[in-house]
Amino acid sequence: MRLLTFLLNAFILRYITKEALGVINVRLMLLYTTTQFLSREAFRRACLSNPDGGKWPQVINLLWITVPVSVVCGTVLRLIWLYVLEPPNPEVVPAYELGVNVIVISVVLEMMAEPLFVIGQVFKFVKLRVILEGLALLIRCVVMASLTVYFPQRPLTIFSIGQLLSSIVYVFSYYIYFMYHFSVSRTQHIIVFPFTSVKDMLPRRIKDKPFLDWTLANLTWSFLKQTVMKQFLTEGERYVMTLFNVLSFAEQGVYDVVNNLGSLAARFIFQPIEESGYLFFAQVINRDVAVEKQAKDDVILSAIVLRHLLRLMTLLGLTVVTFGQSYSDLLLLMYGGKSLGTGLGPFLLKWHCVYVVFLAVNGVTECFVFAVMKKGEIDKYNQKMVLVSLLFLLASFYLTKHFGSVGFILANCINMGARIGHSLFFIRKYFKATRLVPLEGLVPNQAVVVMFFLVFLITQSSKVFLYNEAGVIWWLLHILVGCCCLILLLTVIYMRERPLVEFLLHYWKEKHVDVKEEDDKFA
Repeated sequence: MRLLTFLLNAFILRYITKEALGVINVRLMLLYTTTQFLSREAFRRACLSNPDGGKWPQVINLLWITVPVSVVCGTVLRLIWLYVLEPPNPEVVPAYELGVNVIVISVVLEMMAEPLFVIGQVFKFVKLRVILEGLALLIRCVVMASLTVYFPQRPLTIFSIGQLLSSIVYVFSYYIYFMYHFSVSRTQHIIVFPFTSVKDMLPRRIKDKPFLDWTLANLTWSFLKQTVMKQFLTEGERYVMTLFNVLSFAEQGVYDVVNNLGSLAARFIFQPIEESGYLFFAQVINRDVAVEKQAKDDVILSAIVLRHLLRLMTLLGLTVVTFGQSYSDLLLLMYGGKSLGTGLGPFLLKWHCVYVVFLAVNGVTECFVFAVMKKGEIDKYNQKMVLVSLLFLLASFYLTKHFGSVGFILANCINMGARIGHSLFFIRKYFKATRLVPLEGLVPNQAVVVMFFLVFLITQSSKVFLYNEAGVIWWLLHILVGCCCLILLLTVIYMRERPLVEFLLHYWKEKHVDVKEEDDKFA
């Protein structure tokens, strides 16, 4: 679904203006996520446990409170979005008020399916969530892609139609599925839920019991106070853009596309490595036991694996930044057309490639730190991260005032740099008594560093002499030069980073054997 919507968005970008892109992807989607998050997140966190059968009616009643909460939050935020924030030029981006109204209505509609969502999650109907959320996302993108071709001058109207239709399909799909499920359950005498019909999932008075479980309601209130801070820190960039007008709508649109494009490496490459690393370290190291009292072989193994992962992520990050400086223009041109492939877009993507190096290193260092930290250390770390996040917001505001869109990327680099610094200090202190130095993995082999520098010079020369010449043939030659450089770089890494290569080959073979054993068991 991610890949499909990624491609559909690339198609849509060729038909709408940068201003419309900024209004939709930043201003309106921020309204959507803020209203949605404030309306449901605290309720979800409080109710996503498996309560006693006798408490389910009270849980259902509490979950239905998300509807009036969404109405209140949506109404307040609608007034802010329409009358406090600076609206876009109606001649450039018409139907802004329609977009705001539809976003609020969509969130209220989706809250009507919230009790069914929580019930599905509690009883492990995970595929149901994946399918219905994916279907809603797909409908929105397909509607936008289809109508944009014929009405490119009405992007917000088209977005509103797609958004409202996707919310309606999402809600009705939940009710239709559960009606079908209860019908089949009655026929086959299969009991999965403590309910017999969809009617049991509606709010109602409970005989000899209060309308709500007040313990759960108080827990929800506690989560709500945390939720406000979490949402503010999660969407910090967009709030700075929206509240302080540090960027124009066109600049916001370009930044959002570049940010999403630049984060593909983090989503599809870095994240699986980080999750596997965390799982490994958490199983090998006991967080409640001092390192001196751990099994010596386990400590040595964890240090070796950490060293290899640091080297791997450093090489991946350097590869992105090396090739990104020469191929950002072509990548954005192919993805979003001339509107993205020229001007601000390539400049931002080149800086985002630098940020990817910070992301790569931070992912591995933090996965180790989180796996071995004691509970008290984690609590202290969370307090420090609040301060780091506030520093990021201040840096974002200051740097964007002086450097424009790239200021957000610089602020992110500062944020990640602070987190990396904390993790490196912790790792060095953790292994100090063992004389193991896994942080050596941050420094690649000297020959590899020289090769990165040569590849950078060659690809930059190719960009000057080939890409800047108009014509597809010249661009293909530029890509061919990049492919040859990548092969040469990988060859040098293979020859000079033998311990890392052997580690990766061993991991791949072990994983392959495990999969084969599972297949044999299944057969």
